[in-house]
Amino acid sequence: MNSTRLVRAAIAGLALTGLLSACGGSDSGSGGADSASGPVTLPFWGWANGQDAVVKAFNAAHKDVRLKYTKVTDQLTMQKQLTNAVKAGNAPCLVQNTAEYVTSWVAQGALADITKYVGSAEGKFNSGSWSAAQVQGKLYGVPTSSAPNFTIYRTDIFRKYGLKAPTTWDEFIAAGKVLKKHGIRITNYAGEDPSTLEVLSMQAGAHWYAIDGDSWKVDFQDPGTLKAAAVIQQIIDNGLDSTLSFADYAAVQRNYDSGGTATRQISTWQMAGMVQNFTKSFGKWALAPWPAFTGEAAKTPAGTNLTGSVTLVTKQCAHQQQAAEAALWMSTDTGAVRTMASPTTGNGVMPALADSSSYVDEAISQKLLGPNYTPAKKVVTDSLSTVTTDWAFGPDWTAMFTELQSGWAKVVSKQQKVTDLLAHMQQWTVADLKSRGISVKG
Repeated sequence: MNSTRLVRAAIAGLALTGLLSACGGSDSGSGGADSASGPVTLPFWGWANGQDAVVKAFNAAHKDVRLKYTKVTDQLTMQKQLTNAVKAGNAPCLVQNTAEYVTSWVAQGALADITKYVGSAEGKFNSGSWSAAQVQGKLYGVPTSSAPNFTIYRTDIFRKYGLKAPTTWDEFIAAGKVLKKHGIRITNYAGEDPSTLEVLSMQAGAHWYAIDGDSWKVDFQDPGTLKAAAVIQQIIDNGLDSTLSFADYAAVQRNYDSGGTATRQISTWQMAGMVQNFTKSFGKWALAPWPAFTGEAAKTPAGTNLTGSVTLVTKQCAHQQQAAEAALWMSTDTGAVRTMASPTTGNGVMPALADSSSYVDEAISQKLLGPNYTPAKKVVTDSLSTVTTDWAFGPDWTAMFTELQSGWAKVVSKQQKVTDLLAHMQQWTVADLKSRGISVKG
């Protein structure tokens, strides 16, 4: 079985559960002309703030193609509604999604290969973002945002206790031990959010999923993952972390604002929540590069969630070339990109462009950073050049991550070690892929 058939083999095995009622009707269709001589209409589903404004700008600038935008509640709702639409044969032409779901949708045969339409635009984008829209070298969408991750920390607290921004994870742990003596935690590990384990493993060079010949290879216990696990375990064992759940988002933000927790590893879009919820600590925050593993060069994890968005083109779209070109316009038009990069008019994510330096001003908060605003711009720009590009999301990513969440809660509450969770995930993921009829090694 060749690698193309390997991806297709996941189609039968990939089961998405908990579906909503199908999104049907002519309004959800895959695109057509408004009349015999009218423009092509491309249905577009998304959830990000600012997309409706971008659609209006696109329609104002184009006569022969129009976008018809439907706002979906959130990312998880999108997965469910799109699954139903694909089954019903009325998927929209364009869909906002994030990097971790691209492989799954390709495996289901839901996406169109648009390499021949917009593949020549690769040089316009940074390599990390461009890779997020690809599977096996084929392009299925156009990246819309990138993931410049960095540390944001309380300068007043660090200064008070004679600390500098940690440049390595060893320094991060050492600083956490100092802060703990004064009742302050250096980070927060929410029990429902195992992305910390994911992104540190990613940074350390791990590959939980990879294609090996005709099979998927699963490895939750490679040297990179174990190196990341050791850092996390030290932080938990020494009690250096707060354990506040994001279920009470306001309480988490109050904790940062009041100085209960002194750092976060974040991307630009998360600053908006800080600005909206803080009352005490404006101007006391600064940015520093993401900590490196000792002795290694700077490497920033690509991250997941809202940080790696792509605009995907569905296979059911009757006008795939126009859809691909519309996606490219939304990701490269100066006005459209600026709208989305702003936390006021958009969702505050950094563009996926090769040179995003001109958009940093809008994507970070001067109110939050105060005198540290100007040097923060360089931290963001520099981090874009160190983003990882070789992380693969497996065909059962959604189910795997749900299982990982359950075990992570026990790690945070000290009921099990990180290595115990990894051993379980190795066995569970291999078994899960086999149960779906997918060839797997591990």
